[in-house]
Amino acid sequence: MELNGVAALVSGGASGLGEATVKELAAAGATVIIADLNAERGEELAKNLGGVFVSTDVSDEEQVQAAVQAAVDTGKPLRVAVSCAGIGWANRTVDRQGTPHDLASYRKVIDVNLIGTFNVLRIAAAAMGKTEPVGPDGARGVIVNTASLAGIEGQIGQIAYSSSKGGIIGMTVPAARDLAAIGVRVNTIAPGILDTPIYGKGDDAEVFKQQLAAPVPFPKRLGTAEEFGQLARALIEIDYLNAEVVRLDGGLRMPPK
Repeated sequence: MELNGVAALVSGGASGLGEATVKELAAAGATVIIADLNAERGEELAKNLGGVFVSTDVSDEEQVQAAVQAAVDTGKPLRVAVSCAGIGWANRTVDRQGTPHDLASYRKVIDVNLIGTFNVLRIAAAAMGKTEPVGPDGARGVIVNTASLAGIEGQIGQIAYSSSKGGIIGMTVPAARDLAAIGVRVNTIAPGILDTPIYGKGDDAEVFKQQLAAPVPFPKRLGTAEEFGQLARALIEIDYLNAEVVRLDGGLRMPPK
């Protein structure tokens, strides 16, 4: 899929993996719609890159519809949607005191990570289906979702997060099969441990990140948000990549804890 001259929606696009993806797609000539709750950073990024910011809670259907409409309103065909919005949570299924996992927090993680991704997927795909097909394959668009190694090898305390990311992995093949009828591809990235602002800054943060990187076979470091953005772009631009879950992890296989 050619990125120059198209509209691309990125949820969670105001920071971390989403921000790196926004920058990568904008550099390729796309007009990027940043769908995020961080208005200050989102508006600044949109201004600097010639994009559009839309305040968006991805678990809210109407807000996702508004973000997709903002992409359509650019006057450029919506060809790309990348879901990076997500939240984390750490709690055992039953803790050491014998208390079961809180249901409200579990639902919140599912609402944002899984239902939020599904909202972007289905609403953006519907808009893509109304565009004119391009190229010899009759392509209309590409969707890239963000899962995690936690969706494959969930660790202790990750029951909610792993459920949400495993659900995203499980959507990949059926979504790609469903959307083949309208010329829309679907791929998923399953990142390992990537260096994002959630780890903070300073000496303590650096020590902690070195500990996280220790079990990574090679390169023996954390991945970068820029590498995530590059992979997202490749999944969009290489037309024969479809229905794939691609690990971005330096060969890491997650231990139990």
